[in-house]
Amino acid sequence: MRLLFLLCTLLVVSCKGKMEKLPELVPLDHPAIVEQEFIYELEDALTPECHASTVEVSNGTAIASWFGGTEEKNDDVGIWVSRKTSGSWSTPIEVVNGVQEDGSRYPCWNPVLFKPKDQPLFLFYKVGPSPTEWWGLYMTSNDDGKTWSEPVQLPDGILGPIKNQPIQLASGEILSPSSTEDETEGWKIHLELSTDNGKTWSKTQPLNDGKEFGAIQPVVLNYGNGKLQLLSRTENEVVTQNWSSDYGNTWSKMTTTALPNPNSGIDGVSLKDGRQLLVYNPTGKNWGDRVPLSLALSNDGTNWKRVLDLEPLRENTDKEGEEYSYPTMIQAPDGKVHIVYTWNRKTVKYIVLDPQKLN
Repeated sequence: MRLLFLLCTLLVVSCKGKMEKLPELVPLDHPAIVEQEFIYELEDALTPECHASTVEVSNGTAIASWFGGTEEKNDDVGIWVSRKTSGSWSTPIEVVNGVQEDGSRYPCWNPVLFKPKDQPLFLFYKVGPSPTEWWGLYMTSNDDGKTWSEPVQLPDGILGPIKNQPIQLASGEILSPSSTEDETEGWKIHLELSTDNGKTWSKTQPLNDGKEFGAIQPVVLNYGNGKLQLLSRTENEVVTQNWSSDYGNTWSKMTTTALPNPNSGIDGVSLKDGRQLLVYNPTGKNWGDRVPLSLALSNDGTNWKRVLDLEPLRENTDKEGEEYSYPTMIQAPDGKVHIVYTWNRKTVKYIVLDPQKLN
């Protein structure tokens, strides 16, 4: 009923003096869409802005997290969590902030939820004045996100997953996609590796030089039998790729794909049926051009077909100020795909879809 209400009613709220309307959701008669909603309504927002959401499903419970505060980079930005139980999302709770032992405070950044097999739920995040200076931490939960451990700082040089989830190979090894944003060396991607369920970590060398491509926030796709692909956000108006045929022990040189990228985050998942599903902004010419937000499918990681706009470029709408970005997706054990993303930095949108009905 809530979804029907959202489709039939335009909710008008005041936000920083400007009247905003929630647009219609993707039509419910689209065969792939199982569920869609806002994790919280605009009038219920506990922070002026939010961004960089992440999602996980643990024991049938959907858990979402994001950073929120007055504005990205402000020191009041913390990490928030909401859980979906009995058909509705809980009131978001700030589970951690960037307050230090000496009383100073820094912004929090880019939470990443991840549950290794038969292990607690991890919540990775970053703290620091900027992406050039931040450091990585994590907390764990044994009750599907109800309560969390005290934060643990990762070792020096280990940042944790920067935006997108790690993957766990059949061997149990965890491959965590990470990156750095050095003002001198440029943007570079690398992987962080754990063979003991996140207790200890090592890392690869950078997988690009930061000059030909400025690349960050990689996605790991797993084709099976040791074949892996990294897809990365770049400053170069294009999604780039690296390939491995030996479970990530060695990687090819970074090259371009045919996918455009407006310097905005992407995410992807290797579906159980062998296809690869990507969520991204299919534009590439302008910084900040983060509408529409779309899904693409591929059988081989080379040829991609755009199959659905989750947030279309609506007619008679000035896209100035619109932003549908930083998506995260997972495939749950039941085969459904769960997606969260930033909705105009004001709330987090949540969609569940059936990938078998994406053509």
